[in-house]
Amino acid sequence: MIKHHPDQDLLFAHAKGELSLSMAIAISAHCALCEACKTAVAQYTQEAADLAFNQHEIDDTTADNIDISANDISLMQSALPDELQTMLAQILCQPELATAPSNEPILVSVKNQHYSVPSVFRQHLDRPWQQLGKVSRMRFTLNEMNTRASLLHIEALGEIPQHTHKGNELTLLLAGEFSDINGNYVPGDFIMLDGHTKHAPKTLKGCLCYIVLDAPLHFTKGLSKLLNPIGELIY
Repeated sequence: MIKHHPDQDLLFAHAKGELSLSMAIAISAHCALCEACKTAVAQYTQEAADLAFNQHEIDDTTADNIDISANDISLMQSALPDELQTMLAQILCQPELATAPSNEPILVSVKNQHYSVPSVFRQHLDRPWQQLGKVSRMRFTLNEMNTRASLLHIEALGEIPQHTHKGNELTLLLAGEFSDINGNYVPGDFIMLDGHTKHAPKTLKGCLCYIVLDAPLHFTKGLSKLLNPIGELIY
């Protein structure tokens, strides 16, 4: 059973469309695995829609008191720069989608292992896997300054060397299992950590995670500490 969930502020911000893309992907993927959070986001989305609709009604009431003729509207449209008029015309002539995008889970393959993951990842799986020992990573292209989002695969009996964090680390377990000093995790667990935590995740059977980092890891034990000087290049 899932024990670790996004807090309610994150769910509400997601419903209002206020999160960065990397975090919105995480919340959407978690909700695909967690019925309770999916229900909460649906409720928050309805509340946000109701609020926007009520504001729209107020705006309409105000607009009713303003006398704008059809000719005035036509004049305002014709006053747009030519390039904006062309863009608007192109948007309006686009054909409607024949079918809605599929929400069915998709398959991810790595190291001869096949995993079913939420459909929110569909448009981000276009990068090669980078491999180091039992750990493989697919870095997403999201263009979010210092924030890095990736799929991380750890083979059976693999582990990440003991480390802490210079910033924040989100781990969403998508498949398999892993454990650290804080406990055992199952698919759907949404784990937020910062520099107050030191851990060494390891897995017996293998796992696939979605990871979001806004700063490098800081390795604290063994030969892995040699990686710290180049942390900015590899996180």
